[in-house]
Amino acid sequence: MQNRTTIGILIFDDVEVLDYCGPYEVFCSVRLNEEKRREETSPFDVLLVAEKGDVIRTSGGMRVLPDVTTAECPSLDIMLVPGGWGTRREISNEPLLAWIAKRAKEVATVTSVCTGAMLLGKAGVLAGRHATTHWKSLVWMKDSFPDVIVEEKLHVVRDGNVFTSAGISAGIDLALVVTAEYFGEEIARSTARHMEYPFPDSLDRRV
Repeated sequence: MQNRTTIGILIFDDVEVLDYCGPYEVFCSVRLNEEKRREETSPFDVLLVAEKGDVIRTSGGMRVLPDVTTAECPSLDIMLVPGGWGTRREISNEPLLAWIAKRAKEVATVTSVCTGAMLLGKAGVLAGRHATTHWKSLVWMKDSFPDVIVEEKLHVVRDGNVFTSAGISAGIDLALVVTAEYFGEEIARSTARHMEYPFPDSLDRRV
């Protein structure tokens, strides 16, 4: 398949598994022709990106190898920043925050799941925007970024080209919303049906 949309999902030690695996599954499950699901591939090309090429140990102990390092990462169309306990450490990782800030200016779409939004906020990506995060971290977000309009009751929030979601499983909703944005609601609903997952009706705020 030509002209695939490239997605870079950032991973780091103590990343929450479903934060990145949920969207990964959605994006890899998309088909433009459901009748040729076995013959065709997803229009999304998904890469796992980490600072180093070493094994990443997730919050639940899963061990994962990234596809590319941040230094090797090719041009992206979409960047996804997941959350997890590791964000408490990475929020002080200046080189990684600089990479996020730089890529956010280059990609067409910026997304985050859970406390991945805290990394976007620290990188200056959310200034003046509507955004959300895991419900347990909403106060942390408000206190940390007074220039961000924090949405407390929405699972997926869109402000321009920036999409943020609530925690963990909400990343699946976010990925379906992004799929609808790129390939239409019919394709996104077909993907949700294939996954046996309810389509997230009216979960995104468009600002």
